[in-house]
Amino acid sequence: MFEDAKKIIFRPLKNDDYNFVHHWSMDEKFCEANGWRKNQNEENLYNWWQYCVNMNSKDCIRLGIEYEERLIGYADLAEIQKDSAEIGIAIGESELWGKGIGTTVTQMFINYASVKFNITKFYGETHETNFRSKKMMEKLGFEEVSRNGSDIYLNKDTPLIQYKLYL
Repeated sequence: MFEDAKKIIFRPLKNDDYNFVHHWSMDEKFCEANGWRKNQNEENLYNWWQYCVNMNSKDCIRLGIEYEERLIGYADLAEIQKDSAEIGIAIGESELWGKGIGTTVTQMFINYASVKFNITKFYGETHETNFRSKKMMEKLGFEEVSRNGSDIYLNKDTPLIQYKLYL
């Protein structure tokens, strides 16, 4: 786990966060891993960010992940049902990858969702070749439940793995 976990907070996304998102869009590693086009059209990126900031959905929430007073990523709960949701995170600054931040943030977000929304069943999905994400899921106690579908990861069509975690 990440040693500076006390410096990580979840918060609503803000329009002012766009500069961080724009920075992520210039990071080749981040773009490849998340299916973003590097140096994408700024207007499209800004419009997408505005959608994220203003999203108002009963079955989906997206919160910013802040570390040392800067937005470093976002965390999602999607397909929120009575006591279940799909969980996902994106750490936008690839220089922070491999330090345990993703694992720490995901565990913190699970704790947050279980208290705030009474969620006890979490689902997740990752690409078969996303070894960091697979390791994180297993470390947090997620169990593989299926291998259905595929998606582009690192510019290759890659099988998807579905996971579950019941608290």
